Amino acid sequence: MIKKLCLLILISLSCFACGKSGDVVPNVSVNFQADINDPKLAALKSPGGAVIIPGYGVAGLLIYREPDLSYAAYDACSSYLPQNHCAVTLDNNSLTCTDPCSGAKFSLSDGSPVKAPATRSLKAYSINVSNFEIFVSN
Repeated sequence: MIKKLCLLILISLSCFACGKSGDVVPNVSVNFQADINDPKLAALKSPGGAVIIPGYGVAGLLIYREPDLSYAAYDACSSYLPQNHCAVTLDNNSLTCTDPCSGAKFSLSDGSPVKAPATRSLKAYSINVSNFEIFVSN
């Protein structure tokens, strides 16, 4: 009986531990630099423009040009079940992006969730534009 109780406690603890480890986008080193006139960044010339650059962060780097001409940068990995590494896709309206795995939507201006099931914002990165160069890091 004691063996069964110990086994049940051990299984319960391991289940809780697994759930906690996968509920945030993992920390990975991000160090992106490019000329602002690079053709792959052409959408950023206009306010409301956005691009996703694969190969950075967990699921790509999402860069957004705010209407006030500032920039925002996020990891393209959805914050809903981030252990699945599902990359968001840009919506046609350029105001939101969608997690194609769950249907969750996020605001591009601040990364906040705007449609369930997501409850956490996209992981934000630091961004700086200087001398026609764009820098994104964490």
